[in-house]
Amino acid sequence: MSAKFPELRSVEFVPHHERHGHPASQFPLWFSVNMMVLTTLTGGIGVLSGLNMFWSVVAIICGNFLGAFFVAGHSVQGPVLGIPQMIQSRAQFGVFGAAIPLVAVLIMYVGYFASNSVIAGDAIDAGTPIGKNWGIVVSGLVILVITFYGHDLIHKIERWFAIILGAGFLAVTVVVIQHGLPQGSWNVGDFNGTAFLLLIAATATWQLTFAPYVADYSRYLPANTSGKQTFIFTYLGLVVSTTWLMTLGAMLTTIFPAFGDQPSQTIAGLFPSGLAPAVYVFIVLGVIATNVFNLYGAFMSLTTIVDTFRRVRTTLSARAVLFLVVFVVATLVAVMASSDFMTFFENLLLVLGYMLFPWTTINLVDFFFIRRGRYVIGDIFDPNGRYGRFNYRALGHVSFIGGAMSGSR
Repeated sequence: MSAKFPELRSVEFVPHHERHGHPASQFPLWFSVNMMVLTTLTGGIGVLSGLNMFWSVVAIICGNFLGAFFVAGHSVQGPVLGIPQMIQSRAQFGVFGAAIPLVAVLIMYVGYFASNSVIAGDAIDAGTPIGKNWGIVVSGLVILVITFYGHDLIHKIERWFAIILGAGFLAVTVVVIQHGLPQGSWNVGDFNGTAFLLLIAATATWQLTFAPYVADYSRYLPANTSGKQTFIFTYLGLVVSTTWLMTLGAMLTTIFPAFGDQPSQTIAGLFPSGLAPAVYVFIVLGVIATNVFNLYGAFMSLTTIVDTFRRVRTTLSARAVLFLVVFVVATLVAVMASSDFMTFFENLLLVLGYMLFPWTTINLVDFFFIRRGRYVIGDIFDPNGRYGRFNYRALGHVSFIGGAMSGSR
């Protein structure tokens, strides 16, 4: 497979002769996916809820370092099994049963695609005369082309995004530091327990949202790839980017309380007016960098759901149809959600937390402690195989834990 040609594989096992790459490739991949404005908005949730900078940073570190631990564990599964992340769930939930959490994951991808598209639309609207909705569509079409080509092109492009976006956000960080924070922002004694726990939950959930597709980007690595290296490079890519940008977001929200209402315009306003177009382009590039993952993940999830009931043949035409379906739906959601963006985003994080924690726990315990990475790949695709059609016990645990979390709110 080459970045010059569309990827032909989707949910099936990647043969060993097609495996390639090094685990170090996971660092720029998971670094660049977080280099976007939406990450900074998550960091501002604590400030909006009553936290100062000191306790916001502590919560950001706790939530990200904990959540990324689970996600990096999922990354280790890719080289071992050679199949996408969510199709692995058939071993825990049954071939048909895995479609149930998959529906929730598909909704997650669509929701995050829409959230990011709103930011892109705002940036394009502020910097060009084409308007927000058309800005959402234009940025989405660029993302559609990249994701259609698939795995290798995504890896290649994200390496460049890591450099470009890293440099851009470094400039933003320097300007914000020079601006200065209000007095008392680092007061250790000013503690709000409820807001502190809310921010830990939000940041940990942010990390867990990568869990359902992290192995999709490590499944092409050779089977003998070091699990330790895969874990470390994935973990570092995730925590370095999120801790940095969420801290930046807390600073921006502390200085500009209305940052969440107009994030693109606020960041552009930090620079001379002549640089505004370049800032808006930079913001849109950040959206493209991360929405590539969301659209690719939505495609993989939809393909897995369809494959559950009717085997999907890997052809360019089938790939194109499935990509167009998820693209159209996600774009429509973005257009409809743009009028009340922050409410939409906060509700999305809340719902995702209920579902992802029990799913990731069951999946990782089964992989590392019960089966120890030993699975029969053929049976994962066979409803009559050893993993069965439904595992009601596992599905019951997801419902029970998710319901308990919901009740505890």
